[in-house]
Amino acid sequence: MLGVVVATFFLLRLVPGDPAAMILGERATPESVAALRAQLGLDLPLWQQFTDFLGQVVFNFDTGASLVTGVSTRELILDTAPVSAGIVALALLLAVLIAVPLSLVAALRRDGLADHLVRILPAIGMGMPLFWVGLLLIIVFAVQLGWFPVGGVGSGPAEPLRSLFLPALAVALGMAPPLIRSLRAQLIDVLEAEFVTTLRAARIPERRIVWHHVMRSASLPTLTLLSVNTAYLIGGTLVVERVFGINGLGSLLFQSISTRDFPVVQGIALYCAVVVVLITTLAEVLSSALDPRLRVGDARSPIGGAGSNARLLPSGEAALPPDPTEDER
Repeated sequence: MLGVVVATFFLLRLVPGDPAAMILGERATPESVAALRAQLGLDLPLWQQFTDFLGQVVFNFDTGASLVTGVSTRELILDTAPVSAGIVALALLLAVLIAVPLSLVAALRRDGLADHLVRILPAIGMGMPLFWVGLLLIIVFAVQLGWFPVGGVGSGPAEPLRSLFLPALAVALGMAPPLIRSLRAQLIDVLEAEFVTTLRAARIPERRIVWHHVMRSASLPTLTLLSVNTAYLIGGTLVVERVFGINGLGSLLFQSISTRDFPVVQGIALYCAVVVVLITTLAEVLSSALDPRLRVGDARSPIGGAGSNARLLPSGEAALPPDPTEDER
């Protein structure tokens, strides 16, 4: 987060354009521009601007007032963040709902028609820009079918969800392909593992093996990949907001960049960094919950009542060896 703060602060100063001149317009005199720069603190040395900025972040949890509107950056972000957060959460849910069934079908029918189709679709989806996917969804589902609004966010009971569905679906379609490829490969590897053969020999139902043991073990690398792609998820959300005309963080960010509103751009960058850190930490916690072997305490503790030949499965259960045959007895 500190790296994001430092990089955003100094990179913005490299962008051509004077915020004071852009606020006053083309007909502003040099005297009025200099006076506004002094009022906004833009005439101070760069190191002093940076220390003042860090003081705002550390002590006030804010990056300062907007240079254009004078409103606190924290208030601007709190007003627009719920819409963006809703798109991120819904996109994450849709990406998982798309990736899990397709990956499971492809892994269980390896080298079949369904597997080939699932392997082709992600390759096509990864080559589609998000704004283009968003435009296609608007044309098909909003204009032609009329199922969803073209843009904006409605105010009725279910209107916010309907308004955010297409933007979230556009982001999910861009995020699902790598998840499908990763989860399919992991499912195939786990289905060929020895503990799956042991479970089948123990006459455990196939559905329980797939959902309770195989999916839990195969989902760990995909969960890590999902947390790594959080930055892509947030960036895609900011882009599609412009396509669908939604007043979220994306619209605020592009508007602030065009007006060189340094505090607002820095605040949005810091907010996104916080979300990335939180989601990455949550993914680590979920990984430990899904696989007890990642917890040192569980890995070292004996398995009560399982016998000396028991082994710890990815689900945390003890897998007993299969019943001996007549010859073995």
